[in-house]
Amino acid sequence: MSPHLVARKNALDICTYHGGFALHLAQVCERVTGIDASRSALEAADANLALNPQLKADVDWIEADAFEYLRHLDQKQSETFDAIVLDPPAFAKSKRAAESALRGYKELNLRALRLLAPGGTLITCSCSHHVSLADFTGIVASAATDAGRRVQLLETRAAAPDHPEILTLPETRYLKCLICRVD
Repeated sequence: MSPHLVARKNALDICTYHGGFALHLAQVCERVTGIDASRSALEAADANLALNPQLKADVDWIEADAFEYLRHLDQKQSETFDAIVLDPPAFAKSKRAAESALRGYKELNLRALRLLAPGGTLITCSCSHHVSLADFTGIVASAATDAGRRVQLLETRAAAPDHPEILTLPETRYLKCLICRVD
């Protein structure tokens, strides 16, 4: 878990899959909501939650499309979050899909930025090889401008040591993660 993520009241994990980020957030948050479009993924997340009875956070899972759910929350404007994780599946599986992927990343980040409380933490990820770190960072910056939020980049992460990048195979450099403070 990032040292930048201090105790928070509530967190949102978009595209939670098996709940990895949500369960880490449950160590420092009072309430965590994990969103995923896959019922079977949420069942696995629930099984993983059951394996961690020491977690005191109230954790719930919602089956929903990430874009639709964030749009709904953004339109309601009735709730803010102290931390939001965006970890969608690869949007650009080909070079041709990169432009569309950037639009998707921008929308997710824009909505998340609008939902974060001042001083909140945004952890935003991409696993699309055809979207470079520079392009991804630029899209998050553009979303911040459109949301009217000041975003500080605290840390950039990539693959863990057990998933090394091979210098002669640029496609192995596909994992990108930005950890940001949003004022």
